[in-house]
Parts: sequence; structure tokens; C-alpha cells
Amino acid sequence: MTLTDETPAPLAHERLTTLGAALRTALDGPYAAERAVNRATYPAEGSLRPVGLGVEESRDWTLARLRALDEAGFGSAGVPERAGGHADPLEAVLTFETLAKTDLSVTIKSGVQFGLFGGAIANLGTAWHHDTFLPGVTSMELLGCFAMTELGHGSDVASLETTLTYVPATDELEVHSPTAASTKAYIGNAARDGRMAAVFGQLVVAGESHGVHTVLVPIRDEAGRVLPGVTVGDHGHKGGLLGIDNGTLRFDRVRVPRRMLLDRYGGVGEDGAYRSAIADPNRRFFTMLGTLVRGRVCVGGGGSMAARRALSIATRHALRRRQFPAPGRPDGVLLLDYVVHQRRLLPLVARAYAFGAAQNELIGALVHVQGEDESTERDQRELETFAAGMKAMQTWFANRAVQEAREACGGAGYLSENELTALRGDVDIFATFEGDNTVLMQLVAKALLTDYRHAWSALDRSGVVQATTRAVGEMVMERTAAGLMLDRLASTARRRPEETTLVDRGWHAMMFEDRERHSLESLARRMRAASKSGGDQFEAFNRLGPHVQFVARAHMERVTLAALVKLVDACEDAEAREVLERVCSLYALSSIAGDRAWFLEHNRVTAARSKAIGDQIDALCRELRPHALALVEGLGIPRGWLAAALLED
Repeated sequence: MTLTDETPAPLAHERLTTLGAALRTALDGPYAAERAVNRATYPAEGSLRPVGLGVEESRDWTLARLRALDEAGFGSAGVPERAGGHADPLEAVLTFETLAKTDLSVTIKSGVQFGLFGGAIANLGTAWHHDTFLPGVTSMELLGCFAMTELGHGSDVASLETTLTYVPATDELEVHSPTAASTKAYIGNAARDGRMAAVFGQLVVAGESHGVHTVLVPIRDEAGRVLPGVTVGDHGHKGGLLGIDNGTLRFDRVRVPRRMLLDRYGGVGEDGAYRSAIADPNRRFFTMLGTLVRGRVCVGGGGSMAARRALSIATRHALRRRQFPAPGRPDGVLLLDYVVHQRRLLPLVARAYAFGAAQNELIGALVHVQGEDESTERDQRELETFAAGMKAMQTWFANRAVQEAREACGGAGYLSENELTALRGDVDIFATFEGDNTVLMQLVAKALLTDYRHAWSALDRSGVVQATTRAVGEMVMERTAAGLMLDRLASTARRRPEETTLVDRGWHAMMFEDRERHSLESLARRMRAASKSGGDQFEAFNRLGPHVQFVARAHMERVTLAALVKLVDACEDAEAREVLERVCSLYALSSIAGDRAWFLEHNRVTAARSKAIGDQIDALCRELRPHALALVEGLGIPRGWLAAALLED
């Protein structure tokens, strides 16, 4: 395997195999040039927090590191400095993922300051807010918090108890935490560094609640002293992300000027009356939250980068570490030559490629909605569903992959110097913040069912009540170009099922589509029956919870396969494409194997074919074993950024 400098824009010190460079370009996809520039220009030296630091030292290091990165152009990317300034969602997301390849405390500190606090001002505020506050946000002179979550209301944002009451006598808003449950909790930058908070609460005008809005509330003065009426708590030591000063906030009738309300979508006029261009309060609520979708896109992508880093360490270690002599191998067998070890790591590497392909599609959807393109409300809704599902799938995957990588490195993996235990602690919370994963998957299923219901209603009105559930499902499954490609593959397999093999892409497509379609159809039927059953409606729907989760996961698996097939199809390098074909098969078969019981129960596979899947996965792992180094090079984490002692000579 020959070596070559990476193109384009190589790191001066990084040398890649020819295949590794081609795989990296393929996985970076439409953003290969931008990602290569980020890798080449990122100041990677000293990019990982020393593992022995305590809480306060970690916070000091993280803040200092973020200031240095901001000066180098890797901080406030994508946040405009003033009204009318350039807000580039692509730059913001790619910067976040670059940070996530190294220290996650710095990544999340950046996300809190620029993505959440700065993003709230940029997306929910007007020109006055932009000109007044964004210069301080981007320069880090104004450090801020995103105060949404409450102790009693995490995912249920619509039920927040904090009140923002308009006081006409003084033209102010009174911010108040009426109960202990309304305490803002887990808020980054709150415990120590934040000077201002974007506080979410119920806006009350003339005794009438207008739903959740956001107001900017100073919480500390320039000397760092907590302001009157504000109570700050410190969550202290956590299971990870020690560099983030998470804390609590309570407000005791704190007054701020009316103009501090971020009123792009609704606010109080000079006459003291509430006005909004969006009359429906539910639509207004979801419109406001929808502008903040970039956070979920970033967190999901950041989780995948953590998984890639862990898998890069474990795979490179398995290519160095020998264990037990064997005939013809007196010096011991490389860990990665054991089939069991291949089965531990290579399917996860394949899934990392699959999620990388899907993340590229998600970034494209985000840029379409939040960039310069014309977009529709439907585009926004589909983006929110896609982002919710990807965030859940990628962060669950990250936790699984980091743990498997830790175990695959044996005792060495448990040593702090090899970075995996710190990474495991840091990435754990990714499954919770920016939306609890289980709740997010419920949102995905709800969106699919909503489209289902709309299509069903249209059929009823036109009198075509005899239409089958399958036909309805086909109508409402939105298909991208990648999805249409998968449709064609599945259709071919259905016409010639006897010709399909376990590595036939059409058969994979057919299995993924059947799993999604059948589970959605049956859920829709069960939902309709539950709604007509009478009795305890909550309990009737509550029993469907596991089915809801399965539908959402089946949908996201199908979307991910479609993206990976598209990535393989776009690869122009012959050797890389051949390897990616095997990667795609390994991802597809691993997914099918994970649900083998479902496929057997629903007569999608025979017992003999089900048994053969395991052997085929083993065969694919053996075929990919010679390309293992190139595969992890393709994941895009430069060798010099891994900083694991077990990889040093």
C-alpha cells in the first residue's frame, strides 16, 4: 500500500495511504474541501485537556483554550457580528465537528457560547439585539448561557414554569421562578463564567399567557458578582465534561427593560400590547424552536466524531498489539487478525461511515433551510425530523462505540493516558442534552404518523377509501434522490428475489424498506384502533411506546442506508469504491442481523438465510481487514490528534 500526501490541503505532518486519502475524500463528500482546510489550519497542539486536572483547573483550561481557538478562527464561526452580517450554517457545523475531534469540553463550551447563546440572539432577536450584543458574543467579551431546561421540565419545553411578565408601569419584564421545579438546571456557563442568560419562559401580558418566549437577563456584573434577584448554583463535579461550568439559575422577580425580549416572532409593543405575525401560538412556538435546530445537527455530528476518534485509537492499537503465539506466528497474533476482534470493531467502523454519509445529507438540508436558498415550511419540518433522528442515532452509537473501543484496548484502554475513559465520560451526556434521545425518536415517529394521517384524510375526502395502507405509506414516505435510488434497488430485488445474495444491494434496500413500511403501517393501525377503543386513552397509547421507538429507528436506518448508497455511488476512485461497497454491505447486514428476530417473525428471511448472515458478516470483516488502517484514516481524525500513549513507539 503506497503512501501519498493528502489532497486537497494536507496537514504538513500527516501522511496517508493512497486508499486512506481516497476514502477520506469520499466520506467528507460535498464538504471535502472545507473539511480538509479545517484539518490543515486547526491549531491541534495542546488540544486535549490534561487528564489530571480538577474541576476548577479544567474550567480555567477550557475557557483559555476556547479564547485561543476563537482568535484562530475556530470559535464564533457562523455567528454574525451584527445585524445583516453573514451567518453561515455550514461554517458553524463544520467548525463544531472539527472541535469535536479533540476536546469535548471545549466543543460544548463553544456550542453554549456561540451556538446556543449567540444563536438565540441571532435567530430570535431583531437588529437592535444583533447590533447590541453579538459583537460581545463573538469576541467573548460577553459570555452567556442558554437557560431553557428546568428541573421539572426537561424535554417538555412548552410547560416551562418560569414567567416573563410585562409590567406596563415601568415598561419592563419581570422574570420570576415561581417554584423549585422552575429552577433552570444543567445550564452551561451558569456556575461561573456567564454574564448574561437567554431565559426561556411563559410571556404574560395583561394577565394573558402567550406561550414560551426568550428574554436576555444579566446575571453577573463586570466583576463577576451575581446580580440581585439571581440565585446561582454549581453542579460541581460531573461524570464528564469537567471543563463546563454547569449550574442552576433562579430568578426572584428580576426586572429587565422590555427591549431585552427577543421578539423576532412575537413581543410587546410600545403600547404594551402583544403582537406576533404568527397568530397560532403552537405554530409560533415550533417556529421559534425550529430556528435552533442547528444545535441538534451539531451534537449528533459531534457524537459521531467522538466515536470516530475512539475507533481510530482502538483499530490502530489492534494493528500493533500482538496476543498469543500461533502456528506460523511465533511472535503472537495481531489483535485485528482475530475474527472476534474484527467483529468488535469493523461493523462499528462501517456504521461510522454510514452515519457520516447521512450527516452530509443532514448538513445539506440545514444549509438549504438556513442558508440563502428558498425553502418552505415543509422543508423546515423535515429538517427538524431528520435532525432529531440523527442526533439520537449518532449519540447512541457514540456511547456504544467508545465503550467497545475501550474494551478492545484491554487494560490499556482503562488508563487515562490513552484518552478513552475521558472520552467515554464526556460523550455520555450527548444522549441527553439537545433533547433526550428517546423523546427525539418519539418526535420522528410522530412526524411519520402525521404525514400518514394527512394522506389518509386526503384519500377519504376523494372517496378512495379502498386504498391499501401500503399505498398510503408509499405516498407519504418523502424520498430524496438517495431514497429514490434505494427504491429502484428494492424494486429490482422484488422482481427477481431468487437472484439476490446476502450482499445484493437491492436485497438490503428491500429489507430496510419492508422493515420501515410494515412497522409504520402496523403502528398506524394500532394507533387508529386505540383512538376508537374508549377507556383510558393515555394507557392505550402508552402501550405502543416500544413500537413507536422501533418505527423511528427503522426509518432512520433506511435513511442512513440510502445516504451510504449515494456516497458509494458518487465515489470516483475505483479501489475506494470497491472497499466502500463492502463497508455498505457490512453496515446493512449488521443492521439486519440486529433485527433478525423481527425479520424471521415477519417471514422476510428463512431460518437458513438468517443463519448465513453471521457467516457473511465474518467474511466481510475478513475482506476489510487488510484495509483497516485506510478505513480509519478515512474517518478523518489525523493520527497526530489521537494523543493516546498506547499508539506511541
